[in-house]
Amino acid sequence: MSERAAPFYCPYCGDEDLRPSEQGHGAWECGACNRAFQLKFLGLLSRGLQRTDGGGEEI
Repeated sequence: MSERAAPFYCPYCGDEDLRPSEQGHGAWECGACNRAFQLKFLGLLSRGLQRTDGGGEEI
């Protein structure tokens, strides 16, 4: 089993001063904005990713 990936930045303030929280699996604390958050993987989409437009932006 591989190790879980850690977040690179806080989803609230964007700072990189993150540390694991004692609240449980997937919980992180931001030292910059003093917020705690939890990451959770929900699963894969059964339909996959589908684009509804023709590709890129028209010029």
